[in-house]
Amino acid sequence: MLPFWIALQFLGSLPIRLPGMPRPEELGRSLLFYPLVGVVFGTLLLGFNALLSGAPLMLHAALLLSAWVLLSGGLHLDGLADSADAWLGGFGDRERTLNIMKDPRSGPIAVVTLVMVLLLKFAAIVALIESHNSVGLLLAPLIGRSAMLALFLGTPYVRSGGLGQALADHLPRSLGRKVLLVSAVACVVLAGGSGIAALMVCAVCFYGLRHMIMRRLGGSTGDTAGALLELLELAVLLTLALL
Repeated sequence: MLPFWIALQFLGSLPIRLPGMPRPEELGRSLLFYPLVGVVFGTLLLGFNALLSGAPLMLHAALLLSAWVLLSGGLHLDGLADSADAWLGGFGDRERTLNIMKDPRSGPIAVVTLVMVLLLKFAAIVALIESHNSVGLLLAPLIGRSAMLALFLGTPYVRSGGLGQALADHLPRSLGRKVLLVSAVACVVLAGGSGIAALMVCAVCFYGLRHMIMRRLGGSTGDTAGALLELLELAVLLTLALL
């Protein structure tokens, strides 16, 4: 179960202590557990949502979104911010884009992007609470983290060395495809037609974003993976809120 604990530590802020430095093979296998981590986070959000039952609507949604951000430690939002800055500031140049992603400073585009994404998530959560459709709180983390597995399965990793390279090099690909299939089936079982709609919208978004990443960089980075997760979570919430 060590790969699961690695995934849980890497994708969130829960107090997980590992027994030592994981081997590269264990890092690669941890990707297989990303969808399960999404289920864990979604279950926690569902529990918190139940505790907030009866709270004023806007406060309910704000606290739920805050808990969501805290669960992930803001890690993926950071990747989204870096990617937004790099995409605009890179002017279509691969090396310039990669260099901007490494800059810890955030520019105006990063701030605007974060505000827009969080505002849309908040509005979608309000709509889901009003319609008593809480399944989105489970589907969004599940699909978002499954998308990270799909990205590593089908996209080269462009930064040599480091954690991301170890993940990409040691991912059991055949097993990874089976995990994705099980995750998709789970979405349909959990949400029926809504799950199918969310999967279809996210598939279109995934391939569109992957095309942009490949065209600009020739592969993915940790930042683009985080950006993908955030945008697909948003796509799930918006899809379910608009149904």
